Amino acid sequence: MNFFSKLTFRPSMKTYIKYKVSIVYTYHDAIWLFSLIFVIRILINNKTMKYFEVTFQAQPCNETVTDVLSALCGEIGFESFVECENGVQAYVQQSLFDEDALKQLIADFPLTETTLTYSISEPEDKDWNEEWEKNFFQPIVIGDRCVIHSTFHKDYPKAEYDIVINPQMAFGTGHHETTSSILGELLDADLKGKTVLDMGCGTSILAILASMRGAKAVTAIDIDDWCVNNSRDNIALNHIDNITAELGDASLLKGRDPFDVIIANINRNILLNDMHAYVECMHPGSELYMSGFYVDDIPAIREKAESLGLTFDHYREKNRWVAVKFIAAE
Repeated sequence: MNFFSKLTFRPSMKTYIKYKVSIVYTYHDAIWLFSLIFVIRILINNKTMKYFEVTFQAQPCNETVTDVLSALCGEIGFESFVECENGVQAYVQQSLFDEDALKQLIADFPLTETTLTYSISEPEDKDWNEEWEKNFFQPIVIGDRCVIHSTFHKDYPKAEYDIVINPQMAFGTGHHETTSSILGELLDADLKGKTVLDMGCGTSILAILASMRGAKAVTAIDIDDWCVNNSRDNIALNHIDNITAELGDASLLKGRDPFDVIIANINRNILLNDMHAYVECMHPGSELYMSGFYVDDIPAIREKAESLGLTFDHYREKNRWVAVKFIAAE
């Protein structure tokens, strides 16, 4: 899990139409505190991929201004946005940050009556495990068949599949719609004897469930060394010996043998950029499950997938978040 790339939300369609900006995500669709944790995990607590936090102040500040600003920032590499007083905090990989492009964006901002200023900082790390244990991470049951809990939970339901994790600074406990939807797909899928790839593995709960569901071998990859280390801890906690956790991105897939099943719970932009690498690791009949985006993003995801020879199978929706399944042509 790699957005909470992770947590971004969508501007209104009228904003998209009126200002002709790309559909990206903004904060207005979900104001639950869990979203803040999601952003912090993916975009801040990353040892191998550093981010800048750019705080925009807008005068005047309203929903249209923040929607348009977030959309335009998405076009120059920003990945996630959180509302703040009189503006927006936006997150961008340091390696992709182009301040000249940002200055040009402000100069060309289509709402000419709006004054924009910004400041740049490098966010501090937090102890994710402590934050979740204190406030958020409670046991969760998926489909009445899978329970996810941590070592500090004493009272939790019994289920067919019992996954224990310590989230530390890694995202993925099953609470977010994207993760729970993929878990639901894995509960319905035939994984027995199959090879599975979990891209953006976070805590590796998806990889762990795949193994419990009979997968022959599972590869879990994340760009965040905290995630990889946490994955290895969680794999050991569940007494699993057929999952390999690796540090890296889609470039690690070059030259690999094909997988029977690929899971990618990341975000819209990364999925569109990296999908070709997934397809290169698929054989006829391989299945690709993707999540980390809204139902409105399905056309863009589907267009890209079909251009790469994949066939759309179905999607699962929960609170406008979706998981989609594609199959490589036989």
